[in-house]
Amino acid sequence: MSQVGDRVQLARDCEVVQIPAGHRLTLPAGTDAVITQALGGTFTLQVAKLGALVRLSGGDADAIGLEPQAPPRTVGPSAEAGDLERQVWDTLKSCYDPEIPVNIVDLGLVYDLRIAPSSGGASAVAVKMTLTAPGCGMGASIAADAEQKIQTLAGVGEARVEIVWDPPWSPQMISPEGREKLGI
Repeated sequence: MSQVGDRVQLARDCEVVQIPAGHRLTLPAGTDAVITQALGGTFTLQVAKLGALVRLSGGDADAIGLEPQAPPRTVGPSAEAGDLERQVWDTLKSCYDPEIPVNIVDLGLVYDLRIAPSSGGASAVAVKMTLTAPGCGMGASIAADAEQKIQTLAGVGEARVEIVWDPPWSPQMISPEGREKLGI
């Protein structure tokens, strides 16, 4: 069973996202890599032949010797507004920048969360977040990860995560929990 720090060889071709550029590419079976992070249902791999990091989806975990991970669909009745808000915040805490081992909430990247009624009795969730650097190509990937995870919550009909730049992010926005994880 593979874990962080292990050298792995891809058992099959896999689509990955190059970090920090955000470009999608396919790595062929047999590609050597080292697992550098395994958080939030995705894996960050250091690929020597690229000289770069890549993000591997949890659904492709079998290619590195792990069980594939699909985000669970929460079933059941729609959550009440306050409960749903707590669930959304908890879900956002399962989203990570692939280069930083702290979730996007504790990094101080989430600026706004709004829940409104939507069609069919479901709720529409709108999130505004930023990135640690304006040039980060992973923004769309991180936002898509957050949207997909929010949409798995019971009572959510739609989710939208928007990247914003005002106010600019600074390290002072990191929560005490995030600071502890980062050793600052």
